[in-house]
Amino acid sequence: MKFNVSSKTLYTFVSAVSKVINSKNALTILNNFLFELSGDTLTVTASDLENTLVAHMEVMDAEGEGRFCVDARRLVDLLKEMPDQGLEFNINDQNLSVELTYATGNYSFIALNGSEYPSNEADAEASDANFSFVCPTEQVLKGIDNTLFAVGNDDLRPQMMGILWDIKPDGIVFVSTDTRKLVRYRNNMSEPGQEGSFILPVKPATVIKNVFAKEEAIKITVEPKSVTFESPSYRFNCRFIKGNFPDYNRVIPQNNPYVVTLDRQQFLTAIRRVAVFVDQGHGLVKFRINADKLTMKATDNNFCTSAREEVPCDFTGSDMVIGFSAPYLIEIINTISTENVLLKLSDPSRPGVFVPAEQSADSDLLMLLMPMTVSEF
Repeated sequence: MKFNVSSKTLYTFVSAVSKVINSKNALTILNNFLFELSGDTLTVTASDLENTLVAHMEVMDAEGEGRFCVDARRLVDLLKEMPDQGLEFNINDQNLSVELTYATGNYSFIALNGSEYPSNEADAEASDANFSFVCPTEQVLKGIDNTLFAVGNDDLRPQMMGILWDIKPDGIVFVSTDTRKLVRYRNNMSEPGQEGSFILPVKPATVIKNVFAKEEAIKITVEPKSVTFESPSYRFNCRFIKGNFPDYNRVIPQNNPYVVTLDRQQFLTAIRRVAVFVDQGHGLVKFRINADKLTMKATDNNFCTSAREEVPCDFTGSDMVIGFSAPYLIEIINTISTENVLLKLSDPSRPGVFVPAEQSADSDLLMLLMPMTVSEF
């Protein structure tokens, strides 16, 4: 069989698909791409058994059809260094020798039999799909961007090692937590018209961010054990995490009468400076909140260092002293994009709720951070 394809086009697709491949695989065959030629369409597949990513591209002057496997790292590295020009692939159907030719050079290597590559379980499960819907890619990417940083990494709590997709008829709620911080992002850009939920692991979430960023819309099909994301160029099937995600609505305090209004950028840069002097063992920063200013303080007795800063604020309650972990706090404030941020409190022992000062019409972002014990300021 043979076909012609642009080196730039091929590199774009294989570099995207390669993001699924692990650095070390249980099966050697998984170090390869599966190429399938059918008519004028070339399909490139990569898998780690849990996740399978497939790309479709049009090729020219195609002859024959079949399946063969090509070493992924070698092909990506070669195409990365190649100028944008036409490539011709000639594959000997008998011994699977591959001849790659272009204007000023040629390369030859041996492919593996495509029948050795694990089958895509997405096709087997498609008939058992629970439901499917189409939503804008922006909705998916915003959900992942706002929640990925708060995913847990404790193997004893596997249900928290992913992002909960709580699908409602009128929108999608994305939730992640590691028991210290929790993020709930509700987005109503599209109406799935269905109800269900699944927990998306970190690796698939990262792949979706990188691969589907330029796609306009994604079709999402929820199956019994996995979920499939599909666009005109890519199809990505990934297994979700088994188990039940904690009831996030019960964790979020409903009564937070005291509100601190802060300039986000000013607050963030001040925390970053003070965080340089925290005790690395716990990262505690103490906050004293008054009606018109917030004073933050950090100390590290091991190195006899301390830091203190003041930033203006608007506080509706009585003076309060509370403590938060600086690294977690920086992550939260970094994720919020509005000019001002609101910190809602009830008392120093209860979680602090961080929200943007202005929510967009079709989304609602809420971040919760557990406080740390503060004996004295």
